Amino acid sequence: MNRASRAVLSVLVAGSLVAVTAPGSADAQSPGAARSRTGTAPGGPGTAAPFLPADKSGFGTSRSRASHVWYTLQPGGGTGELYYPDLGTPAARRLSFVIVAPGRHAVQVAHAARHDTRLVPGRALTYRETDTSRHHGWRLVTTYVTDPRRSALDVSVRLRSLDGRRYRLYVLYEPTLSNTPSDDSGRTRGRTLVAWDAQAASALRSTPAFTATSNGYRAVNDGWRDLRADGRMNDHYDSARDGNIVQTARTPLTGRGAHRRLELTLGFGRTRADAVRVAGSAAGRTFGRVAAAYARGWRGYLHGLRPMPHSLRGRGMRTEYRVSEMVLAAAEDKLHPGAYVASPTMPWVWGAQNPSGPYHLVWSRDLYEIATALIADGDRAGANRALSFLFDKQQKPDGSFPQNSTVTGKPVWGGLQLDEVASPIVLAYQLHRFGRAAYRHVKAAANFLVGFSQDGNSAPWTPQDRWENQSGYSPATIASEVAGLVCAAAIARHNGDAKSAHRWLRTADAWKSHVKGWTVTTNGPYSPKPYFLRLTKDGHPNRGTTYSIGDSGPSNADQRSVVDPSFLELVRLGVLPARDRAIRNSLKVVDKQLSYRTARGRFWHRASFDGYGETSTGAEWNYDNPPDSFVTHGRGWPLLNGERGEYDLAAGRKRAAERQLATMSRASNSGYLLPEQVWDRRPPAGRPGYRPGTPTNSATPLIWTHAQFIRLAVDVAAGRITEQPGVVARRYLRPLR
Repeated sequence: MNRASRAVLSVLVAGSLVAVTAPGSADAQSPGAARSRTGTAPGGPGTAAPFLPADKSGFGTSRSRASHVWYTLQPGGGTGELYYPDLGTPAARRLSFVIVAPGRHAVQVAHAARHDTRLVPGRALTYRETDTSRHHGWRLVTTYVTDPRRSALDVSVRLRSLDGRRYRLYVLYEPTLSNTPSDDSGRTRGRTLVAWDAQAASALRSTPAFTATSNGYRAVNDGWRDLRADGRMNDHYDSARDGNIVQTARTPLTGRGAHRRLELTLGFGRTRADAVRVAGSAAGRTFGRVAAAYARGWRGYLHGLRPMPHSLRGRGMRTEYRVSEMVLAAAEDKLHPGAYVASPTMPWVWGAQNPSGPYHLVWSRDLYEIATALIADGDRAGANRALSFLFDKQQKPDGSFPQNSTVTGKPVWGGLQLDEVASPIVLAYQLHRFGRAAYRHVKAAANFLVGFSQDGNSAPWTPQDRWENQSGYSPATIASEVAGLVCAAAIARHNGDAKSAHRWLRTADAWKSHVKGWTVTTNGPYSPKPYFLRLTKDGHPNRGTTYSIGDSGPSNADQRSVVDPSFLELVRLGVLPARDRAIRNSLKVVDKQLSYRTARGRFWHRASFDGYGETSTGAEWNYDNPPDSFVTHGRGWPLLNGERGEYDLAAGRKRAAERQLATMSRASNSGYLLPEQVWDRRPPAGRPGYRPGTPTNSATPLIWTHAQFIRLAVDVAAGRITEQPGVVARRYLRPLR
């Protein structure tokens, strides 16, 4: 511990660190009450808990870069993970509520109420949760924003008794500071709950103040374990050290009279003193003032974008578009400009990792998809920040880009996907980044593509396709590679480098001319006519070469039996025309093999035998399920509707594209957040509420899905694929549509 840390600790120890119990409260000691437990909590470190399910119902942060807090909400009520100081670092697992009824019956609000999450009108990522007890005894309404001036979450809390009885409201807070929940400590300072580890701290307070507090260990002496025993808060521990801690507070709310409203403030800082200061200064402003400033920031951002596309029909679709615009902006880290994460969630087994990942990492592919949507929406500054982030993190000396990285740019997984090397080149062309500084990055990436070889294979063969788990000749990857090299050649000519331009164009032309020979089968099981495969392992699509699908799928699938819709990238990027015979026949194949209809529209699985999703019972996906077990099942991906809609536009079918846009909108949840996947016609048996076409427990929001929705909406309004690189289309499409 350094000198400054010892000084802060001395101040805290010298201060008032006792738990507070209001005289005369129901939790105060009486002659017949159990003895109150105080002092330092025993039983550490407590039980570790996974992060919460990834199907968030709300997501928000302020537009201000002075506030480094992001919040998520859970479908059953209360927050999900909170992030601080960046969007790659979960700092809290949950902030939730317990209500004790007369007779000392305690219930967790998330499990005992009819819940509703709604976006608050006003063009901001402000969400309100309404929980009504199933017996109509009480109603709890909570509204969430972050303070634009500081790193604090502000929550307006209203409790109303519907039957005239007095209830008691408690708050449970589970910190996971620095993405490492097992080393947190907690202490009561006056009427504020302070938590910390070696790198960060939080401070939770209430206005009016908490009337009792405790610090304990999860599943040992946490607040819920205490309250559910007899409806009484018997634990008043001053502190808990170095473990999986839960902090508990009793509020003065009863649901009657003047005891119906309070405001919670959760401040974050690098040290305990910082967090206490932030919470104290934030609590000095009313929730109304903070919420108004929060909303002004979002309205200012939206005002700077292009007008909403006229392709959006109805209030629901327009709201979906506005939320998608804000979700994209909120997904950018504030300490590291241009670092847009894939999702502020941890689906399935990823939530059990410590530290968690990988969805709140930056993926080069997702970043390209996000940036193209930002361009379409009029936020070219955000798109340029994304490209600059990629250029800054480009691998030296080879010129490739990381499969994924932290928001700081540190590579995490070691995979290599050649579409992630090519897409930044296309993005540079779309943003007109033709200067010498940018060209150095473009040239390095293009040279990497044309010179790449591994294990006896050469590009356009890729070590991983866009679904991450297969190597081979992928039509989607080849489309990106060809487009990337053509765009690189255009930038090279602008810089007077005719030699490189000629080399790259010669390679692009050769790959384009061979793409069908590498990836289109004429003797596959699904059609007597030619159709594209997901990929081939050997560049020979008429061979029955087998490979293991992964994710509990078959261990020896014939490559001719594995299809996906990603060949449509060849059309989107201008490499093949929409009317191409193999393209059209492949559409018939994937529609028959991968699509399914629901009340909300038609959706597509991402590939044959896909196992990336929940089990048949709804249990979470896990990466260690053995081949041929078929335990897990991938469901439909709404972003594929967007890609299909872009193809429809290229084929001159605008009405069909409009239908895909509407289907995407219907895939959202009550908070207008779009998921990674929606249930197919195999929802979990015997579990109500899991209807086909509704979001699964996958990553929600998936930022790529929101980006695809924006892009398709803009494209439909324009009547064409606006992000298609003109230089590629002019070279390969005759005539240019």
